[in-house]
Amino acid sequence: MTLDTKLNNFTIRLAEESDVPLIMKFIKELASYEKMLNEVEATEEVLKESLFERKAAEVIIGEYENKPVAFALFFHNFSTFVGRPGIYLEDLYVKPEMRGKGMGKIMLSFLAKLAVERNCGRLEWVCLDWNESSIKFYKQMGAVPMDEWTVYRVHDQALDRLALKFKK
Repeated sequence: MTLDTKLNNFTIRLAEESDVPLIMKFIKELASYEKMLNEVEATEEVLKESLFERKAAEVIIGEYENKPVAFALFFHNFSTFVGRPGIYLEDLYVKPEMRGKGMGKIMLSFLAKLAVERNCGRLEWVCLDWNESSIKFYKQMGAVPMDEWTVYRVHDQALDRLALKFKK
């Protein structure tokens, strides 16, 4: 399924299993932009299993003149306060040479439309504090920073240690 957008020659489609190498490429490009390439542990095999077998997340691909230029990876979360699911945007990436043309806005508005269609209460994501251009973009789109919240993460050996405490 390919959807036309307001921008001439720019379409959005749901990713397919054959897109796994492309998704991996986009992830690495994004990680490089964020100066975090050394933190990428994902592999094509892991993405295939997570996205297309377990269906833990979804991906949309933005194409300009039938060439992939953007992607977004997202999944459902749930708000106990709202009592409904939400969409959590893990990554939104537009190739540097394609930025400023409105593609990011279209991708984000597509996800908002999807959230409304799925009766979600929220569309959320996090942004690196230093990424001022993205922060400005998100605020222009109506996003509000949640300054009073701090993201916590347990991973690697700390995750293993915490899991072991379950039975003891």
